Amino acid sequence: MLSNSPRSLASRAVTRLASAPKLPRVAPASVYPQRAAASTIARPPAPLSAPHTPSRAYATAPDGAFSAPQPPAHHPLFDKILIANRGEIACRVIRTARKLGVKTVAVYSDVDAGALHVREADEAYCIGPAPSSESYLRVDKIIDVCKRSGAQAVHPGYGFLSENAGFAERLAEEGIVFIGPPASAIVSMGSKRSVLNFVAASAGVPVVPGYHGTNQDPDFLQDQATRIGYPVLIKAVHGGGGKGMRIVHTAHEFGEALASAQREARKSFGNADVLVEKYITHPRHVEVQVFADAHGGCVSLWERDCSVQRRNQKIIEEAPAPGLSAELRADLSAKAVAAAKAVDYVGAGTVEFIFDNDTGKFYFMEMNTRLQVEHPVTEMITGLDLVEWQLEVAAGNPLPLNQASIPLVGHAFEARIYAENPRNNFLPDSGQLLYLSTPQPTHVFAPSVAEHHIATAPGGAEFSPVVNTSAALAPVVRLEQGFEQGAQIGVFYDPMIAKLVVHGRDRTEALRALRRALEEYRVVGVATNVEFLRTLAGNKAFISAEVETGFIPKHFAELFPPIAEPSPETLAQTALFVVLRDQPAPSMPALHSPWSTLVSRRFGGDVYDRTITLQSEDTEAAPATVHVKSLPGGVFDITTRTASSEHTFAGVHARLTSPTALETTLAGARRRTTVVPQQPPPGVPASGAPNTAERLHVFAGEGEGARKTTVVVPAPAWLGALRAPMPSVVVEVRVRVGERVEAGQPVVVLESMKTETVLRAPVAGVVRAVGCAKGEMVEEGRELVDVEESE
Repeated sequence: MLSNSPRSLASRAVTRLASAPKLPRVAPASVYPQRAAASTIARPPAPLSAPHTPSRAYATAPDGAFSAPQPPAHHPLFDKILIANRGEIACRVIRTARKLGVKTVAVYSDVDAGALHVREADEAYCIGPAPSSESYLRVDKIIDVCKRSGAQAVHPGYGFLSENAGFAERLAEEGIVFIGPPASAIVSMGSKRSVLNFVAASAGVPVVPGYHGTNQDPDFLQDQATRIGYPVLIKAVHGGGGKGMRIVHTAHEFGEALASAQREARKSFGNADVLVEKYITHPRHVEVQVFADAHGGCVSLWERDCSVQRRNQKIIEEAPAPGLSAELRADLSAKAVAAAKAVDYVGAGTVEFIFDNDTGKFYFMEMNTRLQVEHPVTEMITGLDLVEWQLEVAAGNPLPLNQASIPLVGHAFEARIYAENPRNNFLPDSGQLLYLSTPQPTHVFAPSVAEHHIATAPGGAEFSPVVNTSAALAPVVRLEQGFEQGAQIGVFYDPMIAKLVVHGRDRTEALRALRRALEEYRVVGVATNVEFLRTLAGNKAFISAEVETGFIPKHFAELFPPIAEPSPETLAQTALFVVLRDQPAPSMPALHSPWSTLVSRRFGGDVYDRTITLQSEDTEAAPATVHVKSLPGGVFDITTRTASSEHTFAGVHARLTSPTALETTLAGARRRTTVVPQQPPPGVPASGAPNTAERLHVFAGEGEGARKTTVVVPAPAWLGALRAPMPSVVVEVRVRVGERVEAGQPVVVLESMKTETVLRAPVAGVVRAVGCAKGEMVEEGRELVDVEESE
């Protein structure tokens, strides 16, 4: 375990990109000569606006004796800041701080002792056990670390304490700067109830019909839902990130959905209050990035579209929002800036709107008083570093640019890489990143696009930028990640592994860059959404920008096609990998024979026959068999047999060039394939489920579509017990041995990564065994309840 003593930069800082040197104050030059690298902020000759304190003149002074008000003096940045967060956002803040010469302090829980953000920071301190309530949410411990380390300011990242007004107030009391808005603005805008009522009353922005009051009586709320009309949306008052949110279609579902939303809200935000709104059936989620300083300046950094979501949480975002007219863009930005100014907002904030695709109307939804997960897409189209802006504003400096100077160039996408299983309702997964190979980033920060900024014509509307989608730009790839190969994705925190960010000349080029980058992103050890994101990025409706929050269920059949039977080529390569891996090497006459140091391993000598049985992830399909016959000279004859076909490959040359790399000459083509074996979790009995047997993850080469195929070694099918679909904490056990249950009746409630999952009886019958207890941590595949079906 790491000690709590400070550690020097030389011994502890770790550069995220192996090829990138330690960043100086100015970002490294771009690999593309036509795009300048991101630089430190260029400051205009005059401030955006005068300070709040009015200038004063004297009656006795002669005309012209006093000069115009001068810009406020530039304040130096902090010497040292603490990042009260973890994962990729902590690493993101550390990179900008390092660029600016600001030292960083990380905090971590016991399970994060070896995390990337801990290694990258200049100092790191343990603040408690794994549960966030005992570590990352402990205000007293974070303030104590500030005092011990000498940190002058705290960057909260997002989530955890980022929108906690009490935390901001405590820091102010201790003389520590909160790198975010004042507590009063967090209170005003952080509560959905108060902000909805405020915006509707004072800003004239329409809000979604619903109940936004304080009465939390379940019967009263259900009556309000009936009055509003189903479907309705239950939403945590202090929520965000889809937590504490449930869509309810009928009155019968309301009670259970309300209780679940309140439990999740209480655990995630410390407040179980909810509001109930009319659920718009075909909405689109568009948000505006605003930024304000303490001198009265406030600007829009344009909008993002975050419509494509699962489990009420964004998974892919883009900027600018496609299909918006110049008038609509200006209207949204103006209303967002007005809302921020109304509460004397300071710092980065996001004003979110819902568009009803059926009526064409838009509604104010909420304001997030923090830096958003998806902020990199805004950075890409503006060429700015928003974390750098946060540090400048927190130090008391004016905004670096005025509204007319903010570019809008090209198009950007962000894809969130999650440890989750899209084919199992996107349930989160946990485990070790056994293998991680990512696309090579072209940039660490957003490259400047100032030279491509097209100024608005004189007299033009303030919030009507000229969108430049014809600039000669090379595609850009950024990778915001908080984990490396070998890291453990646990059950205590959000399951996001990384964010893949791309930028191109226009939406078509950016989407092409995203698809290519996703092809190069390869993970083994946990289930991920990478393949789903690739399918999504290639979907015709998404390419045509026909986006809405219900995009995934609307296009479910296209996004989740039946798992295709592995091709004969894939089966042949997989079998060759197994044979080459498992066949014992010939006995050597001497221990130090030069043959023992060769990377590649070939068969030689006697003819060798082996039949290998493989099964696709779709365990309903019949297993395939592959017969491999080795011939002298590293040549093989291979026959693949499935339920629908038989194929023979003769004279195949093959060798392993590394423990996971296979090189073959198959069907007249040279192929390089990556095959990564994954053993089943220890202690889980063998079964027909793919996650309880050895899996072989096959990543085909570029010429074969770069797709991932997973095959498993068949094993006996599970019996009919109800098992944990993922590592989880048991929240409730609702049945006892001997109790009769109906099919679909809730029997166990689990929680993983702050998300609740209700397990229901698969059949009507009698409970014969209960294998878990409330509060217990259960591993994936653990038998929880056994129900004997009634005859």
